[in-house]
Amino acid sequence: MSHPRHFLDIDRIPVETLRALIKRAIEVKRARKAGKPQATPLVGRTLTMVFDQPSTRTRVSFDVAMRHLGGHTMMLTGTEMQLGRGETVGDTARVLSRYIDIIMIRTLDHAMLYEMAENSSVPVINGMTKSSHPCQVMADLMTFEERKGSIAGKTIAWSGDSNNVLASWMHAAAQFGFAMRVATPPEFAPREALRAWVDKSRANIEFSNDPQWAVRGADCVITDTWVSMGDEQEAARRLNILHPYQVNAGLMALADNEAILMHCLPAHRGEEVTDEVLDGPQSAVWDEAENRLHIQKAILEWCLA
Repeated sequence: MSHPRHFLDIDRIPVETLRALIKRAIEVKRARKAGKPQATPLVGRTLTMVFDQPSTRTRVSFDVAMRHLGGHTMMLTGTEMQLGRGETVGDTARVLSRYIDIIMIRTLDHAMLYEMAENSSVPVINGMTKSSHPCQVMADLMTFEERKGSIAGKTIAWSGDSNNVLASWMHAAAQFGFAMRVATPPEFAPREALRAWVDKSRANIEFSNDPQWAVRGADCVITDTWVSMGDEQEAARRLNILHPYQVNAGLMALADNEAILMHCLPAHRGEEVTDEVLDGPQSAVWDEAENRLHIQKAILEWCLA
């Protein structure tokens, strides 16, 4: 029996495959915009979406993507699964594999994702963990290349907290050959394990506590929510520390004149980004959100090919 094709982290997948996925997603998007009949290669297939945490974009985009491809979906949460009552992740994976064709899991626990994949005989997709968010960053890469051409050799700036989206962007930097300048406060700098991965990968990634240094001349500026799931108890402290990293008109003006803004949403307007920038002409956030649908179609097709 062949091993299933999992989509777990960007650094675990050959760059040729990642590029093919982006190319396919752009093709699918263009065909849909042109009103052409959509292929339905996943007729009779079922996607189970496992959610430990609430979601808007992940849930809706995967559900719609699978339906557009001709398949079916079902959603499970921790409160309605035996997984939430003591059944092991491995046993849950083995059982689900007997019923359905592919699993998408969104959980804070990165180890749970990999345990699910190790014990599943059907493909597993990383819908998000506390450590990485590969589907989001694949949509981001697609958005960048639609707007500005190949990302290879470009400069991407990050301002704010170090989180799962940044980790996947760093994985992408190593794979796609672009430079990253990362500005975070010392309190929320990338953890040592991630810095060690950067050194080992030889990715062109630099770190600083200065957001102006990071953004100056960049082709793309990225930020994300400062208070994520699990951070609520220290919200006031985080907002105070991260305030100098807000992406506002003044900071954005330091980037290249043709630079774009990215944010995976949901945005906390007036915190990590101002309305003026989020709704301004350089913002690509709504394309990013839409492109989750198209890139996830390509990923579903690839996993079940």
